[in-house]
Amino acid sequence: MSRLRLGRALKPFRRPRLWAGLWCAAIAIVVVLSLAPPPPMPPVQSGDKLGHLIAYFVLAAGAVQLYARWPSLLGAGIGLVLLGVGLEYAQGALTETRQMERADALANTLGVVAGLAVRLTPWRDGLLHLDRGRTRDA
Repeated sequence: MSRLRLGRALKPFRRPRLWAGLWCAAIAIVVVLSLAPPPPMPPVQSGDKLGHLIAYFVLAAGAVQLYARWPSLLGAGIGLVLLGVGLEYAQGALTETRQMERADALANTLGVVAGLAVRLTPWRDGLLHLDRGRTRDA
């Protein structure tokens, strides 16, 4: 039985399981918040679209921080887009307090694309530098 090795897909972190676990926890938080009843808030026109875009930007930018190679990063990006679309469908099909909105799915997708674009910036290795910086202090 072969074991999945995080080291092959992830950047060379000192604690890859910690960073991957935090990213998975962030995804779980988005899932829970997407399916839980919304908190009472005053209506803001298109305000929730910005929230969707930011949430999926953060998740995709997190993937950029974690994954070393484009194929892994592309897989994470596609997975995040499918998650966003799937959660929108689930909101309409499985909840009584939420509704499916195509504009939300589009905002999720645009957030993923923007987050993946971090790969093209000097910030793409920010977490790796943070992780390595802590190894000198330890």
